[in-house]
Amino acid sequence: MADVNAGVEYKINVDGNLFLLDNKKYQLLQSILDTGSLTNASKEIKVSYRTALSYIEKMESALNVKIVNTTKGGKGGGGGTSLTDEGYSILKECKKINAIMELHKDVNEIEADIVDINVEKGVMTIKMNQFEINAPLNRNYDIGDKILALISYDNIFLMLEPQSSSIRNVLKGQIIEMSLQNEIIRVKVDVGGVVLCSDITVSAEKELNLNIGTEVYVGFKAMSVATLKL
Repeated sequence: MADVNAGVEYKINVDGNLFLLDNKKYQLLQSILDTGSLTNASKEIKVSYRTALSYIEKMESALNVKIVNTTKGGKGGGGGTSLTDEGYSILKECKKINAIMELHKDVNEIEADIVDINVEKGVMTIKMNQFEINAPLNRNYDIGDKILALISYDNIFLMLEPQSSSIRNVLKGQIIEMSLQNEIIRVKVDVGGVVLCSDITVSAEKELNLNIGTEVYVGFKAMSVATLKL
């Protein structure tokens, strides 16, 4: 069974119908895929058969799609439960989100709005509080969509002055906190009301002569920004 953090919820959108799929329902879909049986799946996630069936009915009703197929067996058995194409697609999207979050454990998570899409350049502009940044284009998004921008701590560079380089996103801020973690210094920078964290080496901290209150520029490439639709 896939390892999913407790408390995680996935917002599922099927043709405009929304449903919050929580950890238990995610595990149920995964167990149905693994066992081919709603009875065995309910045992595996430690809920009653009736509760598992209720989960399925609620999801299908809210999304207006059929998520599972059930076949009845004869006297010798042979029945079972399987995911429909739509059910498998939902499970796959949840697993994709879970994988992204797992890869970005030390990550800045910032809610943002898409304000511009440039198909020719393959980028989109997203607005975070008072500033705008560039991120890779996702053709499933539209202008006005709300997203979660994910930027790993080690993908953010600190500079005392803005520099001409391939870094497309450069923002001015002020250091508000510094802490030593396993020979890496974690620096928190307030950028227009949004706090961004950056992990730098001890030698880099000494070279830049950083202190709490120091004004710096944070920079990160557009390709380092991962996004999830809210």
